[in-house]
Amino acid sequence: MRASSSGRRSVGVVCALLLVLVALAGCDRWSDSGSAEPGAGTTSTQPSGYGAVFLAVDECSSFGTTSFTEVPCSSERAAARVIARYDGKVADGPLCPATTDFVLHISETRPASDENGDGVVPQGYACMRKLEAPHPGDPGGGGGPRTIVGDCVYNSGDGQVRETACDGKGKKPPDYKVTSAVVDRAKCPSSTALYVQLGGSRPVGCARPVETRGGRSR
Repeated sequence: MRASSSGRRSVGVVCALLLVLVALAGCDRWSDSGSAEPGAGTTSTQPSGYGAVFLAVDECSSFGTTSFTEVPCSSERAAARVIARYDGKVADGPLCPATTDFVLHISETRPASDENGDGVVPQGYACMRKLEAPHPGDPGGGGGPRTIVGDCVYNSGDGQVRETACDGKGKKPPDYKVTSAVVDRAKCPSSTALYVQLGGSRPVGCARPVETRGGRSR
């Protein structure tokens, strides 16, 4: 998403959300217009002959080295639960719930309907919540596919900002924290230093500088 400083020209950033194995690391695209998109995730291929809905809401998945599989939530292999499930592409579908930890792209092996020759046909996506902490999708957690109130970002250079943990334990210390969400910029408090596109019914995030240990704002 594109972030813009209060009283300054808007600046853009394009960054990719990378989810590796446990699918927990992410960044957002910042934008003055349009909706925030759920983050991308590892693709899970539906086994032949599986139920009508693979990884339906409230079902659980295990983490694998190359893919995710559905397992009983009571299983010791269960690692995350489906909190929302949508058909189609992530870019065209609804936003995942605010505290989603990561997103799974779900596809099915059907060569007869294949479009690009790899035997995989896109089916939809599942919004996942880990069964145990830490939760990168929680406010200030430093990850997850969405930016929400309570999250922090850092200036990565050239006008780019990315999400990081508010407690300072991430790879980069936080520069700004999203303190509120409003319907438009005019409703942000005067102390707002950065506007962040959040999506949803209150799409504008009002962000303030994070104070250093010495009590002085960056």
